[in-house]
Amino acid sequence: MARTGLLLVNLGTPDAPTTPAVRRYLREFLSDPKVIDIPAVPRFLLVNGIIAPFRAPKSAEAYQKIWSERGSPLLVFSQELLAGVRAALGEGWQVELAMRYGNPSIAAALKSLASCERIVVLPLYPQNADATTGSTVEEVERLARGAPPRTYVPAFHDDPGFLDAFAEVGREVIARERAEHALFSFHGLPERHVKRADRSGSHCLGAEECCDALTDANRDCYRAQSFATARAIAQRVGMGERFDVSFQSRLGRTVWISPYTEESLAALGKKGVKRLAVFCPAFVADCLETLEEIGLRGAETFRAAGGESLTLVPSLNASPKWVEAVASMARRHARLPIAPVDQPMAARG
Repeated sequence: MARTGLLLVNLGTPDAPTTPAVRRYLREFLSDPKVIDIPAVPRFLLVNGIIAPFRAPKSAEAYQKIWSERGSPLLVFSQELLAGVRAALGEGWQVELAMRYGNPSIAAALKSLASCERIVVLPLYPQNADATTGSTVEEVERLARGAPPRTYVPAFHDDPGFLDAFAEVGREVIARERAEHALFSFHGLPERHVKRADRSGSHCLGAEECCDALTDANRDCYRAQSFATARAIAQRVGMGERFDVSFQSRLGRTVWISPYTEESLAALGKKGVKRLAVFCPAFVADCLETLEEIGLRGAETFRAAGGESLTLVPSLNASPKWVEAVASMARRHARLPIAPVDQPMAARG
């Protein structure tokens, strides 16, 4: 019987929490022109002459703080999700996991799926960005010559299953920790990346309220989708207006989208917020950016500013609701016609 393939793709992780392994990972990741979008020669010099040599030792130390006996948390949780989705979809499906950078590779996963009738590709990035979803689609297509026909799941920032799964995890944390406020921290992007998604050419970042609602102009905008995700989860967990949105993980001197997470954490502590819950809904698996950047360093920043308790809301990882949400998206997109490759970023199915 012909099977349908499902390819789950996350961003990636080093093979080990060591300086050489982190340096290899950073070189592959940051050499992607969709991540650092400057000409090839300056990018090569920047990545190989400055970022990888000097950032790798510090990043390795950070990875060592969160690395488990089973390995990288992002890989471990992604493998658990893989097992859960395989069980949920059952016979008639073949499900594989790949990382955009590092291992397991996209090439190996596509080879495993070569006998399928068609492949549903699900980039595990809730909000649309050329540096994540766009790069993943491009790389899959580059490697997929001769592979079965492919359908792409677009950014799922407003998928009810995704939102309900995050709300279920968050609701329990908020009740247990008696959190009085929530911060939704998303991975940052340079402002120029966001402006490129502006359908009108003048809406994005043109006013403070530009992301207060999704419109035709900003419906593909990463920042606007992030705010929409935060509003939807906040409503589901009963936080009302007691939440803020921020962006973390800045790199380099270019201007990134704001507000910045480290500044928001300090401001909330100074404002008198004592018990804070932090969601990271740009990540569907806990990783360096959630466990170390927010759970450790972010908590220190908040306490130093006067806060008492910062609790990181665990990511979706392999929670039952998330497993079913992924399976549901896969089933839904397996029924859609094969779309041209230039459509997956904006198409909704």
